[in-house]
Amino acid sequence: MRRLLRLLVISGIALATLLLVVAGTGIFVVRHSFPSYDGSIELSGLDADVEVVRDANGIPQIYADRPADLFAAQGYVAAQDRFFEMDFRRHVTSGRLTELFGRDALETDKVVRTLGWRRVAEKELGLLSPATRQYLEDYARGVNGYLDQHSGSGLSLEYAVLSLKGTDYRPAPWTAADSLAWLKAMAWDLGRGNMDDEITRTKLAATLPAKTVETLYPAYPYDRNEPILAGARVEGGKFTATPAESQAPGRAMLTPDVLKSLDSVDKVVKALPTLLGSGDGIGSNSWVVSGEHTDSGKPLLANDPHLGATMPGIWTQVGLHCRKFSPQCPFDVSGFSFSGLPGVVIGHNSAISWGFTNLDPDVMDLYLERLTGDGVLYNGKVEPLSSRTESFKIAGQKEPETITVRESRHGPLISDVTDEAREAGELAAKGKSSEAYAIALRWTALTPGRTADAIFAMNKAQSWTAFRTAATLFDVPSQNLVYADREGHIGYQAPGKVPVRRASTGDWPVPGWDPKYEWAGTIPFAAMPTEFDPADGVIVTANQAVVPPSYRYDLTNDWDYGYRSQQILERIRAAGKLNVDAMASIQLDTKNRNAELLVPYLLRIGIEDEFEKQGQDTLKGWDFTQPADSAPAAYFNIVWRNLLALTFHDQLPEAAWPDGGSRWFEVVRTLVAQPNSVWWDNLRTPQRESRDDILREALVDARAEITTKMARDPANWQWGRLHKLTLTHQTLGDVDVVDRLFNRGPYELGGGSSVVNATGWNAAKGYAVTATPSMRMVVDLSDFDKSRWINLTGVSGHAFSGNYTDQTELWVKGETLPWAFTKGAVEARREHTLTFTKPAE
Repeated sequence: MRRLLRLLVISGIALATLLLVVAGTGIFVVRHSFPSYDGSIELSGLDADVEVVRDANGIPQIYADRPADLFAAQGYVAAQDRFFEMDFRRHVTSGRLTELFGRDALETDKVVRTLGWRRVAEKELGLLSPATRQYLEDYARGVNGYLDQHSGSGLSLEYAVLSLKGTDYRPAPWTAADSLAWLKAMAWDLGRGNMDDEITRTKLAATLPAKTVETLYPAYPYDRNEPILAGARVEGGKFTATPAESQAPGRAMLTPDVLKSLDSVDKVVKALPTLLGSGDGIGSNSWVVSGEHTDSGKPLLANDPHLGATMPGIWTQVGLHCRKFSPQCPFDVSGFSFSGLPGVVIGHNSAISWGFTNLDPDVMDLYLERLTGDGVLYNGKVEPLSSRTESFKIAGQKEPETITVRESRHGPLISDVTDEAREAGELAAKGKSSEAYAIALRWTALTPGRTADAIFAMNKAQSWTAFRTAATLFDVPSQNLVYADREGHIGYQAPGKVPVRRASTGDWPVPGWDPKYEWAGTIPFAAMPTEFDPADGVIVTANQAVVPPSYRYDLTNDWDYGYRSQQILERIRAAGKLNVDAMASIQLDTKNRNAELLVPYLLRIGIEDEFEKQGQDTLKGWDFTQPADSAPAAYFNIVWRNLLALTFHDQLPEAAWPDGGSRWFEVVRTLVAQPNSVWWDNLRTPQRESRDDILREALVDARAEITTKMARDPANWQWGRLHKLTLTHQTLGDVDVVDRLFNRGPYELGGGSSVVNATGWNAAKGYAVTATPSMRMVVDLSDFDKSRWINLTGVSGHAFSGNYTDQTELWVKGETLPWAFTKGAVEARREHTLTFTKPAE
């Protein structure tokens, strides 16, 4: 995606025009798309007037008499604020980026069409309740009402920039399927981590012993970091997975053809834009405490999803209020949603509150398919492949291009997307090759589901029972749901379709020709982990293990290793009585528990040179927190990055280099207790290194690096000077000159990977922030108007709007905004009023 629009600046006309805009003479173009937050606008299909009240931050609170009017207004308001983002997202999820950006986007489109996100979304429409389908149609009606009144640069500045390239484009009307397809993108980004690891593990197994590979994927440390539920409740379900005799594929199975197919899939996975983000930094914190732990005697609930940092931010804030709450109009809800999706995804209504973190179960399996002629081998016979043709309209090109998508019983052959794998399959089909392999993806999200029903059911739920009923409909992506209500109850529920495997745990690709590797259905909802009013009154989820090893089903082997969750638990247990401010302070916790382990080892290393020793000395007395102005945090993180490089880069391929997240905390924790492990030896040198040799070299190298990057004097070292966040526009942010229009930053941040204030960075690439808490919220169940919230950016997607980044500076400082919910509180913060009216007859 970063190269898609580089052609825009080739033209001298484009460059000159953009410079004029930057210089201020293009003010009209910049402001042309700014929406009206005041006045009156006609909107077709309304039964009665709808009022939109916005505060100084532009956050809309919508008031209507019936759901049809409420969601139509939400659609219009979303289009006002974020239509280009919505349009871009639907082009991604339908595999139609070439229509906007030309051939540069073709490979991305091929992947999405092969996966069939849009096709699945269209099938889901027929499964949804009539009410949900109507809400989606009402939302689309609102979006299209905005499109009827605006076009070109009047929609967004991005369209003015696109027009400079000569793109003749007018957005198509919004549809219900456009909203649903976004759920597939969510599921992909939040579920692909298991598949990435599956590919990497298998490729490593081709050159390293399986047991050596497994040391890089250690077991979850149940003895140190508690799972979410100490004793999982199971109600029914008789199937118990049979452990596989051997999880790793045999070396003989990893033929050059198989490895080539894996390389193809790896390229496919990396070709897709990450709309929510990817890597170790993608996670979340949420926790809920009962009234026994609070000043008010009522529960408190906190949530801060950790996602990729984009401009505009991933979330948008909204309130949806029926003027008269009733079974006919059952919405009085406020929180965070996605532009393009009606309803509220995370937040609270008048009775309950809920939060999400990624459960991250293993819901993707790669099947090696043995191609034979026009089919694949299965159970000793050849089965035909199904196929379909996909056509791509390409901007600037008269003729469309087509591909053939093939599917086995397990799913689409995603290795076909690359030319090399497709050609190998064609040779096999023509009898010119005795055998070839392809790789099919089996993924729960490719089966149509009812997650959209679940979102609206949660918005309406008034009790734990109703909330759990809603969760039964939440198919993908599987999440950890935390719950609290005004009656004083708290709870946890794991929803989603998680496969039951008969002969594997999903850690490695399996042979598609062997029936024993078929799924045996999915885990029954009644057997999914759940908890209600736990005795200790605390539930913490931070992507750690959900259940103890005694749980009968296999959810995944790829949990986060629990460093964040344990820190949150310890903060709660030490806090005494909590209030909103105390909960918010925990969200900002920057303690690095990995540093707490390693620093004692680092301080034992003898360094004679006084200059080099100055870096080591900064670690003495450090409390292991990482605020932006911390000198020891700056030095330690450079040491950590150097330590990982010195230990692993000589023995692992670049694609497997450590990113420095919680898995690597755990790997190194084990290795420091093995001072002569082969991992410490640098294979590029003639001598054999030990642990202390590598630690010493990491310390010395870090002193040189921090001096070059920052200062000679440790008094001038600051973590934030290395650890910076730049908010980058997803499509235009990496194009010279254009980036000045849309990007913001850099901002110097504290925190880090696998700490509670999770500003993630990738140690294989540098110190820049790659993922952040995308929003923060704390809900007070004693009085919703005492709740607080903040977004990474603002509600507006219009560059130079006052609400484009008005929340960012507060977010950087760790501050939050009052979260007005009741009518009186909303009125007290009213700055703008927009009224939607029925068109005159």
